[in-house]
Amino acid sequence: MIAPPEPELTEAEIIERAVALRPALLDRQAETEHLSHYPQETHKDFLAAGFYRILQPRRYGGYEFGLPTFYRVVTEISRGCPSTGWALSLGAAHVLQVAGLYEADVQDDVFGPDGDFRAASTVAPVGTAEPDGDDHVVLDGTWNYCSGSPFATHLLAQTMRPAEQPGGAPGPMALFVAPREVWSLVDDWYGVLGMRGSGSNSIRMERARIPARNVLDAVLMDLPVEGGTVGARLHGNPMYAGRAASFYEGELAAILVGLGYAVTDEYARIIAGRPLLTDPGRTRADLHDYQRHLGEALAAVHTAHAAVQHTAADWMDACRRNVTGEAPFNAAQDDRLALVFVTAGMMAFDAVQKLVRTAGSRHFRDGERMQRYFRDATTAWTHVAPSMAEPFARRVARARLGLPADDILLLP
Repeated sequence: MIAPPEPELTEAEIIERAVALRPALLDRQAETEHLSHYPQETHKDFLAAGFYRILQPRRYGGYEFGLPTFYRVVTEISRGCPSTGWALSLGAAHVLQVAGLYEADVQDDVFGPDGDFRAASTVAPVGTAEPDGDDHVVLDGTWNYCSGSPFATHLLAQTMRPAEQPGGAPGPMALFVAPREVWSLVDDWYGVLGMRGSGSNSIRMERARIPARNVLDAVLMDLPVEGGTVGARLHGNPMYAGRAASFYEGELAAILVGLGYAVTDEYARIIAGRPLLTDPGRTRADLHDYQRHLGEALAAVHTAHAAVQHTAADWMDACRRNVTGEAPFNAAQDDRLALVFVTAGMMAFDAVQKLVRTAGSRHFRDGERMQRYFRDATTAWTHVAPSMAEPFARRVARARLGLPADDILLLP
């Protein structure tokens, strides 16, 4: 057992810490973009605040807080800096899958003596896990878009089992966790429109040798958790028996909600400081139309936020009912929750577009926050997660109609 740094820390306190960091994150936005990842100072702030340990099991020095708290922290950090919120979320989230799917001996190795753990991840399978003796495999390849990788201690990613016959098709998809010492970070996160500070670098492995027990026959977007998992039993917490597709959609939605709040903050600042051409004693904040634009955007973001938090609680309850045997956490349940998260993200994204249209072109020069937020929102909406909205909608509809949905692929 590893004691968490602050055993008495509460969920309310860790949320308050995220809110309190907003001014510093606002000040560091330009530096974060320049570095292509958040600065060391922010990393130290996150370590001190305990953000990396929110979902981590208490057995391994974590706080084992619930999903609503994790998403709330992600939203608050994203409100201060969307790139930073993206990197934090995608670096601190994958502990759920490691703690849920792997046996205790693997978890002992992964979390180490002090519980210092952060895992970058990506869903596209790369290369094959070639056997190396009876107890190791060798990995080669480059895994792209590994958000949060500059500060990651591990990579959780997909590969393929080798072909059964020489020259044949690769075997089934597999999930692996690899420590930092066997991979290298590629300096390639530049030239992108937005989320420039998210540290979504590629990770390269060249004959990386890892224990065979670190490789599971599992697909991240379709994890079989019905009836519970080894991790839920090990930690005594149903949270570690949840499906991943809806969880990942919730991450993106929480980030977009934070981004939506950031845009409303900046819009309010802009219109309050913009004198009217015909009446310099008044500002755009005095005009009904600008008030309406802001009010409608705030309503949409607040509604999206409520949906994310409520659905996160539903996700936790689905885990509980799965473990108790009341109802399996199956693909149909996963699809339903995922679609609500996607819809919440869409609401926040639409609110951003509404305010962008009327903020004024002077605020879209290089270095302006509104320009940065516009680029970040647009880039976030091109991620693979929002692109699953249509297949999720079809799958949810088919389940409601009693029709099979297995043939509808989430990923191309």
